[in-house]
Amino acid sequence: MASKPGVLTEWPWTPLGRFKYILLAPWVLDSMSPLFFETNGRKWDLSYSLNFPFLLWRVIHNQIWISFSRFRTSKSKNRILDKPIEFEQVDRESNWDDNIIMQGLMFYMGQKYLEGASNLPIWRTDGIVITILLHTGPVEFLYYWLHRSLHHHFLYSRYHSHHHSSIATEPITSVIHPFGEHLMYFLLFAIPLLTMHFTGTASTIGLAGYITYIDFMNNMGHCNFEFVPSSLFTTFPFLKYIFYTPSYHSLHHTQFRTNYALFMPMYDYIYSTMDKSSNTLYETSLKRTEESPDVVHLTHPTTPDSIYHLRLGFASLASKPYMKSADKWYFIIKWVLWPLTFLWSILFQRMFSRTFVLESNTFDDHHVTKKMLRIQTWAIPRYSYQYKRLSRQRGTINSLIEKAILDADKAGVKVLSLGLFNQARIYPYYAGEEMNRNGEVYIQKNPTLKIKIVDGSSLAAAIVLNSITNLKTQQQVVVMMRGKLTKVACYLALALCQRGVQVVVKLQKSTKDFEKLSSRFFSTSSSSQASLLAKNNLIPSKNYNNVHGNRQVWLVDDEFSSEEHMSAPKETIFIPYSQIPPWLNFKKNTKGAANILRKDCIYYSTPAMIIPSFLENVHSCENWLPRMVMSAWRIAGMLHALEDWEGHECGNWLITEDDGMIDKVWSASLRHGFRPYYLPVSCTSTIISA
Repeated sequence: MASKPGVLTEWPWTPLGRFKYILLAPWVLDSMSPLFFETNGRKWDLSYSLNFPFLLWRVIHNQIWISFSRFRTSKSKNRILDKPIEFEQVDRESNWDDNIIMQGLMFYMGQKYLEGASNLPIWRTDGIVITILLHTGPVEFLYYWLHRSLHHHFLYSRYHSHHHSSIATEPITSVIHPFGEHLMYFLLFAIPLLTMHFTGTASTIGLAGYITYIDFMNNMGHCNFEFVPSSLFTTFPFLKYIFYTPSYHSLHHTQFRTNYALFMPMYDYIYSTMDKSSNTLYETSLKRTEESPDVVHLTHPTTPDSIYHLRLGFASLASKPYMKSADKWYFIIKWVLWPLTFLWSILFQRMFSRTFVLESNTFDDHHVTKKMLRIQTWAIPRYSYQYKRLSRQRGTINSLIEKAILDADKAGVKVLSLGLFNQARIYPYYAGEEMNRNGEVYIQKNPTLKIKIVDGSSLAAAIVLNSITNLKTQQQVVVMMRGKLTKVACYLALALCQRGVQVVVKLQKSTKDFEKLSSRFFSTSSSSQASLLAKNNLIPSKNYNNVHGNRQVWLVDDEFSSEEHMSAPKETIFIPYSQIPPWLNFKKNTKGAANILRKDCIYYSTPAMIIPSFLENVHSCENWLPRMVMSAWRIAGMLHALEDWEGHECGNWLITEDDGMIDKVWSASLRHGFRPYYLPVSCTSTIISA
């Protein structure tokens, strides 16, 4: 929004929200109706019918630029401006398609009501020549002076300041203007289009090509990375007057009073408004190499639909938590876009035979360690369901993870944290079901690694532990361990028992499992008070009887079933210790509810923390977590680098009663500005009674 919004700031269809596309429906039906119905001798008009496919092409074209730009800037190579993008900018630029809707309506009405605008030929050379000449002359000239006038304080504060709110630009920043400003631009761009019409030289390719040219140049000029080769200007020197570069326009967003040109800088040369540092910034950006991060978080997409929620996908979707049942767009993504999702899923795995950079952040720890950490998130091109097929996919996925670790080590990365299923899911004494023993396999295969591998188990356990100890209840709490005995679960069992909290362990296979857990962590050779207290508070489920009516806290993992969930007593508190919340995968029950959330229970988030404001360039959500919240496994790698901790945090890291890692990592997280995220999960859309 401009600092002092003027007349015609809001788009007319803003109140319609996501239903704004309905405005195009009558025109699309009208253009296609002659194919199916007889309408008073009216014949089908190809050029009129192509309007809708052309609008779709413009959306796809813009989205390609968005994804490509975000991919390139995350790697820092040829990046022009090192300014962060925040959620506020993403929200402000989420209406970039309004421009396409407006121009689509204009095209439909023009071809419908302007005499001679229908049944256009495919190609007219004379019309294209006219368009080139008119754009180079009147359009570029008038735009230059219109743009300069928009920088006058009166118009700037009411209109153009909305566009300049984005310092670090993205391709879609190019069309983020108030409605009134867009009308002025449309009148300018209509000069060649109307001239072709009135001279009888209009053609389908002429109209579509001109608009595509505008889209291409707009997106390129705002992409924040330089890629126009210098050899182009060396071979053809005159091009510098008629072809701008991304760095050229980037200076306009940082200096404001220079480089006003639309796409052709010649008018900046003529009127002496070209920024003197234009050539220097262009050359510097081209020479900029890819920077090596200090910390890498290794993750992967969860489902084929989740690719749209990645930072490289749809910007507005990536800025919101990925919750299937609560997402208003999920129906469209699931059922309307499924052919595209299917094809993309195949290409996704074939094109990416190795990890790719998903996101880049900066941690400016100026108040504690005075460090500046460069952080990247890398993704393995595999989905969650492929990790579960251990016998078929384990070798391939482990190879991808190992290659990512070796690449990171070669690049000088200090710490790599394993996220989601990129580490062991089942505790190792369940033979044959582990993935890579929480990263220990890679250390054993590559003993000379300098990089530190972190599985984040200690911080995840610390968050769950403090969630339990901070519960406000008048009843005594008993903890029910209802998931698999993973490394995090074993951390929690020991820590809770040592704090005097009863932990009831559900037997997975036989009593031998309980005995192994008990003997592994609570050594019978120790007679300390803590050890004895731990032994007395670890109880097998068959020996537990809740005669005192204690408040139950159920610690659950991603394989916790909806049937077990419904069997829990009232007022149960569910706290996941896995990376994926179990209720995302609950099946429908007889009442037809999809993600069953009971109104008589409380649900906590997966282990996560609120990030500090000095963790910059965060403008996408991590899976189902809300904004400015990150998972414990992702944060653990940052803490390891900030604290310069020696050694790895992975494998079967045995805990002893004097091991203070949980308290140590918890204190470090608070010291560096992270805050507990204890907010219970909202019971939205699918609440049922017990």
